[in-house]
Amino acid sequence: MGRGAALTRAALVTPLSGPLAEYGRAGAVALELWAGWSGARLTVHDAHPDAAAAAAAAERERPDILFGPYGSGPARAVVAATSRLVFNHGGARVGPAPNLIDVLAPAETYFEGAVEVVHAADPGVRTLRVAHARTGFADTVAAGAAAAGRRAGLAVSTTALPAAPPAGDLLLVAGAFADERDAARRLLPGPWRAAGFVGAGVDEVLAELGPLREGLLGPAQWLAEAAPEPDEGPPAGRFVAAYRERAGAEPPYPAAQAFAAGVVAGRCVRDAGERSDAALLAAARSLDCTTLFARFRLDPSSGVQTGHRVLTVQWQDGARRVVWPPERARAALRHPL
Repeated sequence: MGRGAALTRAALVTPLSGPLAEYGRAGAVALELWAGWSGARLTVHDAHPDAAAAAAAAERERPDILFGPYGSGPARAVVAATSRLVFNHGGARVGPAPNLIDVLAPAETYFEGAVEVVHAADPGVRTLRVAHARTGFADTVAAGAAAAGRRAGLAVSTTALPAAPPAGDLLLVAGAFADERDAARRLLPGPWRAAGFVGAGVDEVLAELGPLREGLLGPAQWLAEAAPEPDEGPPAGRFVAAYRERAGAEPPYPAAQAFAAGVVAGRCVRDAGERSDAALLAAARSLDCTTLFARFRLDPSSGVQTGHRVLTVQWQDGARRVVWPPERARAALRHPL
């Protein structure tokens, strides 16, 4: 895949077993590809069942770069367990933290696009119902969705799952994937003019719904066909081909996030001219570039990721199609549901 700025040592802490293993292993494969591309030496530590212990084991290796795990829970545990700088590619609800570099958009932005695209297509939509599980991640997604609805002038109400929300125009659901599948079976088709689920942004999560999945909206961190043209690192096509050859499957979004974290880390080392955490953090705070995953830009004061914007997809004819933001859209919104 070519050569990039070499790193001496890098460590990844991510789930290789347990309920998040599928996504953690995808990120590990992607960072192994990045290591081959960049000349880094990568070690991988299983974050399950004890992410803090895995972080301690990784820290004892004194890596130049420490990559955090897939999953907001494991990522928070790693960030809390170490004073080392953590490149976070897999936890949408972790920060703010002084030792964190976020590659992906924060969880509170997940449903902004769903609200915007529906409101743009149908100004007659007046009410937003947000149903969510009582977890930190789901609460954060729901709060962001409600805020987006209020900005659009909608009447917003929130309901804790498993209770059913009152009837309304737009339904948005956030929770663990099992919670969302249960909610979808109870709430669809329903009276909604449009509906979105976090799990609808992932290819396999709501597959068992069959025809009921058609028309649903969801947030997608990355789709290869909608990937931006990078100015840092290889393009999406080369990454997809390399991942397919290594893993025998198409790369899921956690793989693209992880690879992008490697590309960003390498750029930070090059810009900083050294490998101390303080220098790398300063370089990241001033960096504005685009990888095969997305634009990378941090707010220089808060450190919040502002460059990456989550895609909004809709299931159309059995496939996810990007419908928002307009500059990345591959299809028009099909509306009403």
